Amino acid sequence: MRTFSFIVLVLFNSICYSEIDSATGLNIAPGWELVRMHCGACHSYKLVTSQKADREGWDKMIKWMQETQNLWSFDEITEEEILDYLSSSYPPGKTRRRPLLDISLMPIN
Repeated sequence: MRTFSFIVLVLFNSICYSEIDSATGLNIAPGWELVRMHCGACHSYKLVTSQKADREGWDKMIKWMQETQNLWSFDEITEEEILDYLSSSYPPGKTRRRPLLDISLMPIN
């Protein structure tokens, strides 16, 4: 039973974390390359992944950076793709933490 629990745990971790880029910590989803290129040029990706907002909130953050931090303007398609990615990958209330392990998967002392 212990071997089975270990295998389940390893498979669970592989599934949960296989969609996160190991170099940046960004969720791998449509548009993530744009965020990697544009956002990572000025600050840590952890700043991106630690934020949570709806589309309007992400748009306000981008506009604030453009108005006060010298962030360049994006063409309309690029901006839409970035907002699509950020609002779907880092929405309000969504956490990147894995769920708690089931007690049956915990090692026996």
